[in-house]
Amino acid sequence: MFVGMPNPNLLIPLEKMSIQNLHRKTTIYVLYNPESYEQTRSISLANQSSMSSNMPIVQFVSGGAEQLHFTLFFDSLSAGAEIGGTKSDRAKFAVNSLLPSAQKQIDVRTYTERIYKLMRIDPSLHAPPRLKLEWASLQFTGYLVNCTQKFVKFNEQGTPVRATLDCTFQEYVEPGKIASLTPNESPDTTKYRTVTQGDALWSLAAREYGQPAQWREIANANGLTNPRKLRTGDMLVLPGLD
Repeated sequence: MFVGMPNPNLLIPLEKMSIQNLHRKTTIYVLYNPESYEQTRSISLANQSSMSSNMPIVQFVSGGAEQLHFTLFFDSLSAGAEIGGTKSDRAKFAVNSLLPSAQKQIDVRTYTERIYKLMRIDPSLHAPPRLKLEWASLQFTGYLVNCTQKFVKFNEQGTPVRATLDCTFQEYVEPGKIASLTPNESPDTTKYRTVTQGDALWSLAAREYGQPAQWREIANANGLTNPRKLRTGDMLVLPGLD
């Protein structure tokens, strides 16, 4: 008999990641939350050759869209409190978990395909659907641009019962809003910034003023007595500096 700490997911049910099809107004809830996720962004630079020089002249061209990557896990052999999906899905998994191995009926492709098919062209859009991902503080709007299915376990009939899905989403911003993301601002003008996950006063000061030590100016302007306690979604005033 196992004696030890219980599964924390049974004590504190975790919010499930959802993927919403913004065109069809449908929502998919993942069966298991990802263990982690990665956010990446890149920029484009142009290299211009310079005669009699060891280095090219480097010129900034444009910024790149943010990408979000994570791996989802699918398993139809067990059912616990951590299983996501609809009430019907959870009921099916609960019943399936009680059956002998040879009689288990759930094919994980039923669930992996729901996400995999989000890259297909919607006939009414002539393009894949735009998606919105929500998971606690994570809010991301964009397209599923890459998805790899890997089936790692099968039942006696050869039906996949366990799989992983490697997903990459690319950010989408409305064309009319792109300009507002790249305003021509200088350190001597007052600006406003929304706190995002991972932000800190010193990193905001480094990014906006070029001097991490100017974090005190931001703290004073916003009446922050504890600069370590920033809440995602809060609006901060970044005062102009002389």
